[in-house]
Amino acid sequence: MPVDHADTLPEAAQPASAPEPPALRIRRREAVPMPHRAHPDDAGLDLASAEELVIPAGGRALVDTGLALALPAGTVGMVCPRSGLAARHGITVLNGPGIVDAGYRGPLKVALHNTDPSEPFALHVGDRIAQLVVVPFLAPRLDEVEDLDQTARAGAGFGSSGGFGGGGAPTGAHETRKG
Repeated sequence: MPVDHADTLPEAAQPASAPEPPALRIRRREAVPMPHRAHPDDAGLDLASAEELVIPAGGRALVDTGLALALPAGTVGMVCPRSGLAARHGITVLNGPGIVDAGYRGPLKVALHNTDPSEPFALHVGDRIAQLVVVPFLAPRLDEVEDLDQTARAGAGFGSSGGFGGGGAPTGAHETRKG
């Protein structure tokens, strides 16, 4: 039988309980389901369509979710694609992730893109179309400076950490510099 030693620990050594999570206040239309996590440990809250529409092959649509949010201060909502829709139907969030700022109170809409070159995609009310991930963010003070600190990466950009095939990472010799 397992023994619980919690009552024998000094008070300062007692395990701390998790802090109460902040509230995400949601206003929704009646026919639209509340956002929810498919599994308790999922980061994303599933968002559903509040309208019937067809996204043509190669087309895009701004899809209403029937929701408005009040995100907690110090957070941002990131509207991300659903992996199953992307893999099976080529449906993705066009500006993914879309950003929902904590001060925004308007309708939550998702810009979807049908990447399939030949098949249109039908959406129905209640179909899960995207996921909302709420994360903390920093709003740093902006300091304009003449020079930046040096790092091992320096100015090496796109592709500098390696890529496909047998070749190594670009050396940066192909880059042009002004000045």
